[in-house]
Amino acid sequence: MFLSRLILNNFRNLVELDLELPPGVVVFFGPNAQGKTTLLEAVYLLAVARSFRAENEREVLNFQAAASGGQGLVGGTVQKGGDRVQVFVGYQSSRPAAAEDSPPGNASALAFSLRKQIRVDRVNRTAAQLVGTVNAVLFSADDLRLVQGSPSHRRKFLDILISQGDSQYLRGLQSYQKVVQQRNQLLRMLQERRAGADELEYWDDELVREGAWITWRRREVIRDLAVACAEHHARLAAPEEELRVAYRPSVPPGDSIPATEDQFRQSLAAAGQRERASAHTAVGPHRDDLELLINDLDVGAYGSRGQVRTLALALRLAEATYLASVRNERPIVMLDDVLSEMDSERRSRVLETAGEYEQTLITATDPEPVRRHFGSDARYFRVAGGGVSPCQ
Repeated sequence: MFLSRLILNNFRNLVELDLELPPGVVVFFGPNAQGKTTLLEAVYLLAVARSFRAENEREVLNFQAAASGGQGLVGGTVQKGGDRVQVFVGYQSSRPAAAEDSPPGNASALAFSLRKQIRVDRVNRTAAQLVGTVNAVLFSADDLRLVQGSPSHRRKFLDILISQGDSQYLRGLQSYQKVVQQRNQLLRMLQERRAGADELEYWDDELVREGAWITWRRREVIRDLAVACAEHHARLAAPEEELRVAYRPSVPPGDSIPATEDQFRQSLAAAGQRERASAHTAVGPHRDDLELLINDLDVGAYGSRGQVRTLALALRLAEATYLASVRNERPIVMLDDVLSEMDSERRSRVLETAGEYEQTLITATDPEPVRRHFGSDARYFRVAGGGVSPCQ
């Protein structure tokens, strides 16, 4: 799998772009704040239907286009073996009537809503239907949070990884999240004495059914992921560093899904008093975590910056290995400024691994470390002033 064409219109600072891309290693280089990461953001959006940088999707639309009620577009052509797939994510902004006459710079002039439309080969799709069409793995500076951040970052990593390989998991996850929301609302009503305890029974059953399956599925995937992660880490890290990745579920899985459901019910019963006091569902997959240990020490708490960065990259490369195994095609791999803080030996190992994929997109302020490794075997694009131009 590789992206052969990327089309952007009013996507952040890239107002108009139509870029042909080759397979292999592609390097986007130039000064900071010119749009290098924005290019990777656009490619990743084609894979998971959301930006990895934006808290609110309105942020991705160019300010001038948004202020005038304009449109934005992210489009791509993906080559999969002998097949070609076209994916488009379009944005249409609209401003409320009260903001139409606001002078530039006025706070109300910034108010607008955004409607998103997704098409795959000219057929309308939902975000959930898009996921899995374009498989991509992204490593960015924010991935240090995979190791040092809260469990929510590691859960998000797992959910995106499994969803790209299994659409049933994504649907199950969405159902589970809705159940948790409904159950939390009922717990608040119980706390306020606006509902009876017997009303929890239905949502308990739904929580157990959906949650046990997700726990079981995560356990299966993490078993394979841990092996791949240890292998990549061994290639990138010092030889004396032994990595162990372990699943730490909120509900201990049994030896089958029905057994896991029984465990879930027991955990739920034990947490009943705590749940009524907090009005939040206390157990379930939304409380899971990954344990990351080097030589039996928690890397998030005790690892050096180099160890944390190497482990984060190993997790992403393990993600790529997993997706290749379940989709029978290697994903697009994107490395966003990952070389800047690495020593030459570790950088060489990363670049060697990057060259093994059908397409690897790399951003850097200085292309020379990549050029010394790949020479003319890579393609280079300068990013500056809102434009992207090929160069030698």
